[in-house]
Amino acid sequence: MNEPLTDTVVAASALERAVELLAQADALIVAAGAGMGVDSGLPDFRGTDGFWRAYPALRQAQLDFYRIASPEAFHATPALAWGFYGHRLALYRRTHPHDGFAHLQQWGERLPQGVSVFTSNVDGQFQQAGFAPARIHECHGSIHHLQCLEPCCAAIWPAEDFQPAVDDARCLLLNAPPRCPQCNGLARPNILMFGDWGWLAWRSDAQEKRQAAWLAQVRRPVVIELGAGTAIPSVRHFTQRVLQQHNGRLIRINPEACAVPTAADVGLPLGAAQGLAMIAAAWG
Repeated sequence: MNEPLTDTVVAASALERAVELLAQADALIVAAGAGMGVDSGLPDFRGTDGFWRAYPALRQAQLDFYRIASPEAFHATPALAWGFYGHRLALYRRTHPHDGFAHLQQWGERLPQGVSVFTSNVDGQFQQAGFAPARIHECHGSIHHLQCLEPCCAAIWPAEDFQPAVDDARCLLLNAPPRCPQCNGLARPNILMFGDWGWLAWRSDAQEKRQAAWLAQVRRPVVIELGAGTAIPSVRHFTQRVLQQHNGRLIRINPEACAVPTAADVGLPLGAAQGLAMIAAAWG
């Protein structure tokens, strides 16, 4: 595997190679992990300390990300669980996607088959940036959609009518939580959580089928993988499948883990926004 870039001369040649890969491709596949949203100013949950810096009230309750991001938290402490997810929902609604999203859109428009997105992020940033919803696969679901906690039915509905009021200092929801329209029980985000046997996956499954049909039509895809780590390797596994099954090439942008499988691919040891900006400057 190629080692991360270490000097500006190699970095310049890598940027030229990235532009070459994009220019030769017939389709762009964006594979985005948490680092893509972090560059828009969203919290970084890597490590317990990073999570507790974003949510100090949960440090006092000794609740780490794995415990609060679970259906059990909604059963045991719904005001706290919805305090956490309500805060995130409001934050994601007001966060503006960074310029890298626009670069990706522009590059996709240059290619015959356009662009498709695979993301483990639940923040809806790609939709907010103007990507076509039919070209987005959210493998872990979306905070902008709700489902019944039980669940009593297969319904998934938009969260747009829910306006959370959250006491940030205590991470507690102050107003009424959303309810299931069928049974009037507690609703939860349509997100795959930890220890989650009740997640309704049909919305994400439909997205996956649309993406698979699109992938069947492409012949020379290039994957730009952004901010995807190995702790929860959903995005990395997707990238590997595309490279193996569709003869794709890879541009991996990651400040800490940018090694790539072959010399024909490109690894950039940068954050998502910076890496995309540098490629954009090189392409013109």
